[in-house]
Amino acid sequence: MDYRIFPPEEILETTVSLPLSKSISARALIMAALGSDRPAQVADCADTTVLTEALASDSDTVNIGAAGTAMRFLTAYYAATPGKTVTLDGCERMRQRPIGALVDTLRSLGADITYLGEEGFPPLKINGARLRGGDVAIDSSLSSQFVSAVLMVAPAMESPLILNLAADSVSLPYIKMTVAMMRDRGIDVETDRDSIRVMPGKYGPSSSEIERDWSAAAFWYEIAAITAGWVTLDGMRAKSIQGDSLLAEIYPRMGVLTEWTDDGAELSATPDIYSRVDLDMTDTPDLVQAVAVTACAVGLPFRLTGVANLRHKETDRLEALRRELLKLGCVAEIEGGSVISWEGRRMPVSEMPAIDTYGDHRMAMAFAPLSVFVPGIVIRDIEVVEKSYPRFWDDLRAAGFTVTDASQTE
Repeated sequence: MDYRIFPPEEILETTVSLPLSKSISARALIMAALGSDRPAQVADCADTTVLTEALASDSDTVNIGAAGTAMRFLTAYYAATPGKTVTLDGCERMRQRPIGALVDTLRSLGADITYLGEEGFPPLKINGARLRGGDVAIDSSLSSQFVSAVLMVAPAMESPLILNLAADSVSLPYIKMTVAMMRDRGIDVETDRDSIRVMPGKYGPSSSEIERDWSAAAFWYEIAAITAGWVTLDGMRAKSIQGDSLLAEIYPRMGVLTEWTDDGAELSATPDIYSRVDLDMTDTPDLVQAVAVTACAVGLPFRLTGVANLRHKETDRLEALRRELLKLGCVAEIEGGSVISWEGRRMPVSEMPAIDTYGDHRMAMAFAPLSVFVPGIVIRDIEVVEKSYPRFWDDLRAAGFTVTDASQTE
């Protein structure tokens, strides 16, 4: 289904209760499966549903569709579960997403994993066993989830794990999130600059609730910037284990200030924006689409580095961004596969843009707010938001946007 979006008729002022963190929820589910605790509540979205069903399944074949987090975490979980034999597969795009670095590390720990198709990619045949532990290395330059997957099963290994990380690790805040959650559940974890040591142990209950999702907050920062309105993000806290909470530091450059209250975060517009934005997004790749689209919308040239791993997400996010921004007249460029930039170059637009989402939830949510400048913009395949933020369209309507079936308004 496609939606046609129109902006609010009045100045935007809204309060949003964001979904619970998908990243924290996924880790909580794996840790619960390895321990005795069960999280009282997790994010209500497609990715966590897939993971929950897979963990409860007795089938010898598990298909996780497009859920990349589930693929990485379940690969390690099944490999470390004695007596479990499973074929782990996904959608066609998942079969194109590399998993070799994770499999190599697990094999060095004693895992029995076989590729059923192309070497280095799903599907996988996994025969679970108790892993050895020991001193091993992992290539963490492509995905921090490889590291988190191994760390979470480490307490079940025969001996302590010392996991040595690549110097060019990406998304380090997500690794720190995993470590913090393991410690919260009673696991002995020590870290230094290039390695992490995990002692054998048993996961206990958590002492904290799952936070609301800072990655989802990015699109409301974008909306606040584009509409110059007011947005309250109910329940958000300044102190967070989510690296994407850096939004509060990034967005003042693009005209949005964050004020913390007892109820959450209050976002408001300011005319004091930078003349351009140059950011290293290595630690916050999930913010790239919102940041890039916001910058183009407010006429702010940008250069975002550290984004090479975005080519291996739900889609090639760099190329998808370049193509869809071009439909809006913004000529962005990809430099060497690891940088995306826009220097303010524009070209005429002769027709109403219809934004392709490429099976990527963040593409849909990043481009929908542009209806403020392009009333009637079409977002294709709107169901993709189910992956992380199923209520997004309802929240957009509640904020005053008009969201209609595109086929009924053409």
